Amino acid sequence: MKITRTRALVMGTLAVVVAGFAAGAAYLTVSGSKELRYPSQKALRTGVARVGGAELARRGVTLTSGLTCADAPGWTKEKMRVSCTASTADHRPVQVIGAGEDATQTQYYTVLVNGRPIVQNADCLGTDCAKKH
Repeated sequence: MKITRTRALVMGTLAVVVAGFAAGAAYLTVSGSKELRYPSQKALRTGVARVGGAELARRGVTLTSGLTCADAPGWTKEKMRVSCTASTADHRPVQVIGAGEDATQTQYYTVLVNGRPIVQNADCLGTDCAKKH
């Protein structure tokens, strides 16, 4: 079989296109998997109340009522912040802080009981951690 210039050009172009698709697929696999679990301030507020309570229960902390969440001062659409509060059955204050950053697509959570951290800068809480693995 004789390889002509035209056939070589077509085969070379095809090889470049296939390599481009492979590189694009690899890039999306590595970098495209990160996204915010809660994409809005309202979703973050609701989610932190739910998973914060689940995390506390998992750690044996009993609350007198559900977490009450509010927007933290200075939050923006790009840097969401919420703070949730409650009391334990033995009247210790509880605070759950949640943050999400749109630019880096990361979220962080901290749980304080009586001012002491029991969870610090975790990337998930409660049932959200089970979904991740």
